[in-house]
Amino acid sequence: MNPATSGPFRIDIFTLFPGMFDGPFSESILKRAETAGHVVIHVHDIRDWTHDRHRTADDTPYGGGAGMVMKAPPIVEAVESVLGDDIDQTHIAIMAAGGRRFTQDVAWELAAKPRLALICGHYEGIDDRVGQLLDADELSIGEYVMTGGELPAMVISDSVTRLIPGVIDAESIREESHSLEGVEYPHFTRPAEYRGLRVPDILLSGHHANITKWRADEARRRTTRWRPDLLPESENES
Repeated sequence: MNPATSGPFRIDIFTLFPGMFDGPFSESILKRAETAGHVVIHVHDIRDWTHDRHRTADDTPYGGGAGMVMKAPPIVEAVESVLGDDIDQTHIAIMAAGGRRFTQDVAWELAAKPRLALICGHYEGIDDRVGQLLDADELSIGEYVMTGGELPAMVISDSVTRLIPGVIDAESIREESHSLEGVEYPHFTRPAEYRGLRVPDILLSGHHANITKWRADEARRRTTRWRPDLLPESENES
């Protein structure tokens, strides 16, 4: 259940390519979360709100330039139609390469909302009036450009869904990368030796205090190697 409402957490996704979501949303944790009633995900075809027989959802940009721009009317009308009276309580976000960076903190922020709506851009982008009329947030999953907002919407849906109470064990979330100050420690399971590589003896010792210290040391080492930007500023300067 969503702590902000009495029902399941709901995500609405608006896209020109709804078929792209069939596989990712019908497998693994996302599917189990929906089956268990913790989350409801609806994917909407923006073309259903177009007004011509060709279902035109894009046009050439004013001012010239390459590519096509997604039209405002189908998107705005789709969002207003689907969200209805809940529009003011819904966090609406456009998938945009120039948006604010999506982080674990932002995932927690969105998971605390009553409802989430994600708009997938494509081609050269979306008419800017969409964001103005819907008072929409803009989110980017990284410092790179993709062909459309569908994959970012999948990433955000997955990241937010797993934070909804009941979807994943709370202890697992507390010890994850980006939920701590840095990345997570390495994990091992059976067999104890594989192709000449052994599981560290400390993990087989049963000494929980030593294991905790080892994990903290390894997490710090991995953070220093792979993500030094996550270290406290004082450590980065040393």
